[in-house]
Amino acid sequence: MAVPAFRRRILIEPSPGLVTAELEDDWHRMVVTLTHREGIVVDVASDMKRWPWTTCRGAIAQLSQTLEGAALDQLARQGERTHNCTHLHDLALFAAAHATETSAIAYDVTVSDPVDGRRVAELVRNGALMFSWRQENDLFVAPSDLAGLSLSKLGEWISTLDGDRREGARILRWAAIMAYGRAMDIPEGLSATTFPTGACFTFQPEQAQDAVRRPDVPRDLSREGAVPLADRALSFDLPPGYDGIITHQ
Repeated sequence: MAVPAFRRRILIEPSPGLVTAELEDDWHRMVVTLTHREGIVVDVASDMKRWPWTTCRGAIAQLSQTLEGAALDQLARQGERTHNCTHLHDLALFAAAHATETSAIAYDVTVSDPVDGRRVAELVRNGALMFSWRQENDLFVAPSDLAGLSLSKLGEWISTLDGDRREGARILRWAAIMAYGRAMDIPEGLSATTFPTGACFTFQPEQAQDAVRRPDVPRDLSREGAVPLADRALSFDLPPGYDGIITHQ
């Protein structure tokens, strides 16, 4: 039986001179493709197949302006993450990090809805469990080296991890933060000015004044038969019977 949860999948597909990263979760389906030559990004193509605010698609051009001409290994240093759609920007960085590899990378993230203040956050990479975190009242209780910390205090620990685990931990932490949005009611037509400015492209002051919530945005992708990137499911090579939470609450 599926556990009610925030679900996010990320698929990164490198090929010679080209790398694509795609994401889907409760509120987004987005994709970024980087074309590169001799370690330089020569073209940034992105698209949004599902997006929450009326102004989000303006970030497609912004991402190209930010990243075209940059070195693959310097994309994170370009900055300007919050002036872009943060999801597109993150996808571009994931793509760049794996641009010269030869195999696809598939991340499957699940963050269970809180039950009596407890929740589980898990990350599966290429079919293998990478992280399983437990929280009670927003503080970690497992694994033991995180006990007593909050999500906002994980930066130092994440910085000690090796490359793949560092990337995975960042993905899982951000998803665990995003998962709190499942408890929020954001009605169609709500102005973005209701929220603090500066968090991303849409919430910059010049966009926020024109941004309103789009209709029919959220999808519960933990429902039976409703998984993220369902049309790419074969790429995830998940364990038999996997229902979104490997280690249950």
